[in-house]
Amino acid sequence: MPKKVLGLIPIRYNSKRLHGKALLYIDRLPMVVHVYRRTKMSNLLDDVIVCCENKKVYEVLKKYNCKSIFTSKKHKNGTERIAEAYKKTKKKYDLVIDIQGDEPLVDPKQIDNVIKFHLKNFSSDIVVPSLKIPLSEDHNIVKIVKDRNLNVLYFSRLKIPYGFKNKNKYLNKHLSIISFRPKALLQFASAKQTYLEKIEGIELLRALEIGMKIKSPNLLGDSFAVEVKRDYIRAKNYIKSDKFYKFYK
Repeated sequence: MPKKVLGLIPIRYNSKRLHGKALLYIDRLPMVVHVYRRTKMSNLLDDVIVCCENKKVYEVLKKYNCKSIFTSKKHKNGTERIAEAYKKTKKKYDLVIDIQGDEPLVDPKQIDNVIKFHLKNFSSDIVVPSLKIPLSEDHNIVKIVKDRNLNVLYFSRLKIPYGFKNKNKYLNKHLSIISFRPKALLQFASAKQTYLEKIEGIELLRALEIGMKIKSPNLLGDSFAVEVKRDYIRAKNYIKSDKFYKFYK
C-alpha cells in the first residue's frame, strides 16, 4: 500500500533576527511563496500546507493560492507549530515532512531523497539530512555530529567535532528538511523544553534528550536559511540563476 506523506511549512512572521522575513520579496514573489511552490514540485508529497500565525501572512498566502492553516502564536518553535497543523488536518499520514519557511531555494529533489531514506529506515523517529561544508564559525548554522551508522549524536551551533588532535576540514550542516513519523512529532510537541535545547537554541536537541532515534543521511548540493539580512541579499542574487525558479514563477 502506498505511503502517504504530508509536507508542512512552518512560518513565524515576527522573526527576531529579520523581522517579517516570510513576506520579503525575492524577485517577484514573497519568500514563503517560493518555499511553497518549490515544495509542491516534490514527487512524493501528497499534500503541502503552510502553517502560519499571522493574519497578514495568511492573506498573502490566500492571494497566491497557497494552502494554509492558521496556528497559535504561543509555539516555541516550528516543530510545535507543525504538530498543531498536523492534528488539525484530521488525516492519517505515514510521514510528516517539516520544510522550513525560510529556505527559499529548497531543492524539491532533496525533499524526495529525505522521504525515500526515511521509508527505508522506518524504525527511525526522525530523519534530518546534512550537507558537508567547510569549517564555519557562523552560529546560525546548526552542525550535526553522527556515528558511522548515520545516527545523530548531537547538534550544535559551534564547529564540532573540534579538531583538537586531528584537524577537521569539514562539518555536517543541518539541512532544514526534517521527516517525522507522526507519533514522534506528537511526542515531541507534548514534551517540555529540555536543558540542552534551551542552551543551544536547537529544537531537535529535545528529541535527542527524550530518547528519540534520529538519523542523518548525507545529501549533495547546497541550501541555506535566510536568517539575517546578508542571507536575504544572497538569496536575491542566487534566484537569478536558480534552475527551478523558471518552472514555477
